[in-house]
Amino acid sequence: MTFIPTIDTERLTLRAHHLDDFDDYAALWANEDVVRHISGVASTREQSWARLMRAAGMWHHMGFGFLAIEEKATGRLIGEAGFHEVRRDMTPSIEGTLEVGWLLSPEAQGRGYATEALGALIGWAGDNFPGKPMTCIISPENTASLRLAGKLGFAEFARTDYHGEVILLSRSGIPPA
Repeated sequence: MTFIPTIDTERLTLRAHHLDDFDDYAALWANEDVVRHISGVASTREQSWARLMRAAGMWHHMGFGFLAIEEKATGRLIGEAGFHEVRRDMTPSIEGTLEVGWLLSPEAQGRGYATEALGALIGWAGDNFPGKPMTCIISPENTASLRLAGKLGFAEFARTDYHGEVILLSRSGIPPA
């Protein structure tokens, strides 16, 4: 099993997902406000279970993955963020990059948590995968995530169709090779 880090920030603990996170995790992915710009469709418990299992598998096979975001003040699971390799069937391809993703519960949004979590994760990736390109895909309607990506140094390099229009961004602003 690959080591899954725990990253502490001022207000958050980014950690491996736990099986006892499942009910909160399933509720998060079932929330239509959370998934509106990701898939537009709330996940079933079964789909959330598969997603939770995939989180551990990504770490095992790729050496990176998503971490649960826990609010230190309350101990609550408020979201997740990290990197994955999805091998998306789209052009241009972003395979071979650290594709960054994040989501927060609605009550945790607008408090700077995503900036805090992603800043720590990008720092971790820089130490552990130096020089590996970082990308993300964001719906054009998701202005909050586009704003956050810009704040973190991502810039648009293409638009494409991936289950609807998406904007492809890379951290350097240069398309991946």
